Amino acid sequence: MLVSFATAQQAAEPPAQKLQSQPQVKINVLNVCTPSADERQQIASALSRIPKQPVFSPDFEVDRGRSTLDEQPGFLSVGETAHVSADSATATWVRIRREFGVQALFSTVQYSFSHDPRSMTETIVFRVRDPKDLLEVSIEDSASSVTTPAAMLGVNTPVSRIRLERFGKSSIVLARCEASATGPAPDQSVYEPLFQSGSSIVANYRGLLSAPQIVPAELARVAGVPAAKSKTAKKPALTKPEIQKADPGASADDKK
Repeated sequence: MLVSFATAQQAAEPPAQKLQSQPQVKINVLNVCTPSADERQQIASALSRIPKQPVFSPDFEVDRGRSTLDEQPGFLSVGETAHVSADSATATWVRIRREFGVQALFSTVQYSFSHDPRSMTETIVFRVRDPKDLLEVSIEDSASSVTTPAAMLGVNTPVSRIRLERFGKSSIVLARCEASATGPAPDQSVYEPLFQSGSSIVANYRGLLSAPQIVPAELARVAGVPAAKSKTAKKPALTKPEIQKADPGASADDKK
């Protein structure tokens, strides 16, 4: 009886190996409208460490391209969070990258400009050279496409989003939030100095990277490249002589 009881008890208990094999799901909810006082301080500290007069290495990179908007363009995959139009066909973009001197806290700065029929977005990402806690800082602003890219680059558009990517921890994000159907816009007056600091950084590096000159010229080159034809286009039917030429081994009956 004792043996039977022990066997039944073991059968009722789930194996430890099964419990360990089940993946744990962890959900992090980011308060992007009103981050905590500690997160606000971390954003301020990260922004203050971005050099105002950097020393760049001779190396640099300028890329341009066109991306369909059924999925996010690849150049926005790291750090960047630009919002693209869901019902637009394509977005044209330009990316500028420079490397800092070896003594700088940050290794590279990458500036991206995306333009689609509804909006234009600037994103600038600073990547840390030797990441311990902070990995990168991303700052973003956007404007409607009612104006031209050259006109947007000629003014200082207020920053709408600041993001800190951290090593082994959830990101810290501050974004401008508007009123919704469920309530009024939150009071973000305490975060205005952070938005102003981010806007100053973007304006400074826009000039340092010569974006007002490079971006319009590169976008014009993209516009000059014809778009690819639709993949669903039907191929023209082959004429009879073309069929005979394509299949020289056909029998005499086939050629009649």
